Amino acid sequence: MRTFKLALVAATVASFALVGAAAAADRPLGLVFNAGGSTDYIFRGISQTQNDPEVFVGADVTLAKIGYAGVWFSNIDFGDSADTEYDIYAGIKPVLGPVTFDFGAFRYGYTKDHNDWEYWEAKAAGSMALGPATAGVAFFYSPNATGPGNINSYYYEFNLAAPIPNTKFSVSGAVGRQDFQGPGDYTTWNAGVGYAVTDSVGLDFRYVDTSTNFYGKLGKSRFVATVKATF
Repeated sequence: MRTFKLALVAATVASFALVGAAAAADRPLGLVFNAGGSTDYIFRGISQTQNDPEVFVGADVTLAKIGYAGVWFSNIDFGDSADTEYDIYAGIKPVLGPVTFDFGAFRYGYTKDHNDWEYWEAKAAGSMALGPATAGVAFFYSPNATGPGNINSYYYEFNLAAPIPNTKFSVSGAVGRQDFQGPGDYTTWNAGVGYAVTDSVGLDFRYVDTSTNFYGKLGKSRFVATVKATF
């Protein structure tokens, strides 16, 4: 079961260019809620719901346009008694010249968690505009990706997003590498199209794949559709 958990480490709050992802950051002090659903809960190329649909809700608060904190909830299915994921996170986003940095910490917990899957993760990322596009790199580190096993986890990612001029569409993609202090390392990638239905509702249609068969059907290629609303 501990090896299985390596495929099921919980999600960050990335929204793949969905509308409203930066709504809280545009306010000196504000609270923004989000809710939505997806045909599959994918984290770094791996399904967290046994390839079944996901429903999620969350809230984010910002302070002076640099600090942020939030909570997020989703259904999950790890093949055991755990059925809900709840995340708590906080960080800062300082700007230096053309680069926006993001330094944060995440704590991932699970209800009915009899296998001690909970863990924490640190994030260091940066992004900058390249014409109309935005390019970013990110690094995540956890010293206890399998709970009491204290297995180190490292994730590296490059991502790119851009609006399609004079439309409500955007395109985005990412390539990432997940390494563990143990078996299960793999590369993952995704590419998709977002659509702004309104200023607060967005759709995303994305292809996701990985380089591994280690996680069986959970890591197979698939298309995922997501809707997200912010308010």
